[in-house]
Amino acid sequence: MPRAILLVLDSFGIGGAPDAESFGDQGANTLGHICDHLKLHVPHMAALGLGQAAKASTGRNPLSETELIGRYGVATEVSRGKDTITGHWEIAGCPVPFAWGYFPHTIPAFPPDLIEALVTRCKLPGLLAMCHASGTEVIEDYGEEHIRTGKPIAYTSADSVLQIAAHETHFGRDRLYEVCTVARELTLPLMIGRVIARPFLGEARGAFARTPYRKDYAILPPAPTLFDVAAGEGRAVVSVGKIGDIYAHRSTGREVKVSGHPAMMDTVIRELATLADGGFLMANFVDFDTEFGHRRDPKGYGRLLEAFDAMLPRLFDALHTDDLLILTADHGNDPTWKGTDHTREQVPIMIWSPGITPGTVGHRKSFADIGQSIARHLRLPPLASGTAW
Repeated sequence: MPRAILLVLDSFGIGGAPDAESFGDQGANTLGHICDHLKLHVPHMAALGLGQAAKASTGRNPLSETELIGRYGVATEVSRGKDTITGHWEIAGCPVPFAWGYFPHTIPAFPPDLIEALVTRCKLPGLLAMCHASGTEVIEDYGEEHIRTGKPIAYTSADSVLQIAAHETHFGRDRLYEVCTVARELTLPLMIGRVIARPFLGEARGAFARTPYRKDYAILPPAPTLFDVAAGEGRAVVSVGKIGDIYAHRSTGREVKVSGHPAMMDTVIRELATLADGGFLMANFVDFDTEFGHRRDPKGYGRLLEAFDAMLPRLFDALHTDDLLILTADHGNDPTWKGTDHTREQVPIMIWSPGITPGTVGHRKSFADIGQSIARHLRLPPLASGTAW
């Protein structure tokens, strides 16, 4: 029975979203603008059709021409959002049917009753920041005061999110998780998509660093996803990285937490060695987004793309004859764009399987077509949304 492997290159957009202007992102193009800053060498993704997908999206192929060995396409998001949850849910066949809640660009950004309830219930001396901020910068700005006062650092972004950062030893990681659990409950009426715990270490400005023990508290998907359908049919499911958090741990099977791209790929290949026939594995390669997209570092983003591409032959060799591999993204994060937030873009679809006939799957009108196509490949019941290629 065939297996399916879905790798999400977090934030790897290819521009061209038809509604980008309504998000303030007209002209954003993660891949294209990276290529403006360095001659990108990604021969394996190019052979899977990355350049052709980019040309289909924006009219420009920023990569060198190469022989096509896989199939490619470009997908447009129908959900109203450009965040991690929205993109992932739609990929898995569950477009978001409602509007997320967002916090305003005020200081404080959070409603007074939310602040009061969180402080009271968690017995906190108060909160710091309480504004829109970059996660790394806000820790630099408030880390020392946090250690001195015991007040957690609370911040948000253009996404539907409340993030809470605290020191792993001075405040305690478990205590941070408890605070975020309460915050998750308090923000449900506001339709905030995620509460994220951001533990960090270090004793002074310049030495603070976030640790790998981030934890996301997400709203449950409002309809069955590819994970639910696969689990319902008794299939083996493996979630690598932050996938379990994104889908609120519903039907996400064996969850393997790991950080760093080499370790991520090692884990994917190791898990494939024992993934049962008919199984589904999904992984999120988050460093593109967190380390280089949000930090507006196009050259660093490009170098990480090259490192990821160089690991792909090992993955190709680990696939069985009837396995299906799909590489895609959940949104854009143009590292040359203003601000630090995600960008509304179309995403590439790169497909490979031993013996695949090269070609294109065309322009997909929803990310849900990816999940629907995987369901067909795995011989699962069809999902509620999406059209298989």
